[in-house]
Amino acid sequence: MIVSEIRRCLNEGIEFQGELLNFRKDGAPLYNRLRLIPMHGDDGSVTHVIGIQLFSEANIDLSNISYPVYKQQSNYRPSIQDLSSASHEHTPKIQSSDYCAILQLSDEVLAHNILSRLSPRDVASIGSVCTRMHELTKNDHLRKMVCQNAWGRDVTVRLEMSTKMLQWGRLARELTTLEAASWRKFTVGGRVEPSRCNFSACAVGNRLVLFGGEGVNMQPMDDTFVLNLEVARPEWRRVKVSASPPGRWGHTLSWLNGSWLVVFGGCGQQGLLNDVFVLDLDAQQPTWREVASEGPPLPRSWHSSCTLDGSKLVVSGGCTESGVLLSDTFLLDLTKEKPAWREIPTSWSPPSRLGHTLSVYGTTKLFMYGGLAKSGSLRLRSSDAYTMDVGEDSPQWRQLATTGFPNVGPPPRLDHVAVSLPCGRIIIFGGSIAGLHSPAELFLIDPAEEKPTWRILNVPGQPPKFAWGHSTCVVGGTRVLVLGGHTGEEWILNELHELCLASRPDEDE
Repeated sequence: MIVSEIRRCLNEGIEFQGELLNFRKDGAPLYNRLRLIPMHGDDGSVTHVIGIQLFSEANIDLSNISYPVYKQQSNYRPSIQDLSSASHEHTPKIQSSDYCAILQLSDEVLAHNILSRLSPRDVASIGSVCTRMHELTKNDHLRKMVCQNAWGRDVTVRLEMSTKMLQWGRLARELTTLEAASWRKFTVGGRVEPSRCNFSACAVGNRLVLFGGEGVNMQPMDDTFVLNLEVARPEWRRVKVSASPPGRWGHTLSWLNGSWLVVFGGCGQQGLLNDVFVLDLDAQQPTWREVASEGPPLPRSWHSSCTLDGSKLVVSGGCTESGVLLSDTFLLDLTKEKPAWREIPTSWSPPSRLGHTLSVYGTTKLFMYGGLAKSGSLRLRSSDAYTMDVGEDSPQWRQLATTGFPNVGPPPRLDHVAVSLPCGRIIIFGGSIAGLHSPAELFLIDPAEEKPTWRILNVPGQPPKFAWGHSTCVVGGTRVLVLGGHTGEEWILNELHELCLASRPDEDE
């Protein structure tokens, strides 16, 4: 098999040249003349591999040819259709030793027991092996099953709600390659009054929710606004709630399961806070309800938070009343009848910081990036990344060792945006950045890789001039909404920039 030869050459650090049969998106075959050239370092080890591909049309009849993924030993050369109907009485008997055993399985077994357990990227690759695999992997129900097994049921449900008519095969490809990513700018109606900054916003389904903020003369705000993106002309409107938390800014607002939201901490009229409030946005009479919890963390602002399983609130770092930076990590399980805060004990913690981001990938894993971190007696913008698996018996923070070309990673920053993609990769952009770097430059990393590497993501369209973590929402896993810009202290919340990570259903094919 040519794949085995590629693997052998890579393992031995030698050059490979060969020809593969690939398929276009529309299923048309083409030849791929591939050359892989290893680059060696000073110590003789392979540091990089240069790949050169030359594509040419393949004038072959797919209905009468089988792709040689194995060495042909018999004189009879059946097509893929012959293999799939080998039980027919007129089909010549096929010896299992002569053919790839997997092709002798039924379509149902292949789809449900094998293909559905692979990653979306692997399924796309297998689709180029032969005609039969190409037809099998085109099935949209199989592609949905693959995405659900790889990304989780909750993620696929959100994706289905936000993308609607987009096929799963195309969606998986676009979220893997990010080939369809683009920026666009649009305006919405309504007003968020009084004017404010330092609010917090998040997405609930296809709705954006904004709570609190810092008004004129540092006045803490306590009102709630919602923007429904499903209607033809979205407008900001104030949510009439029967009770609100104390006004605040520098807090976090996170989405829980269904239509629930949770607010933690921030700076209020009387100082810093460490209280927890939840709201059911779809309740007949929405009401912010305080959650009585034991052992709360220190009051703080400019911390970071995220939710696990849609029910567990994680809080990290921030700044105390006296200006001391924090390095702790707390977890609150809101499914408990009597929720109690639990500090996650670790033998080592990242340096104390504020203005960083905390993202979830792989269901139970946390990714911390950037912020204003303590470095000796100084406080400096950080570009360090850390990970923790909360699902482990003894969770530990670990600094992420990244590879790649020098100066490719994001410059140090705080108050930036971190976007978790369904496939586990994370996009970083925006924030307060040292030097003359553009906040609109996008950086991509997969923390689950054996050797994580930062990559720059070039996206067409009109990006925002500024983007801040507290004013950016991720809708359905495919839309990143940056709320407005600002001139001085005046925020313009009727202008939105959208980073579309997948094609919109209403776009032309």
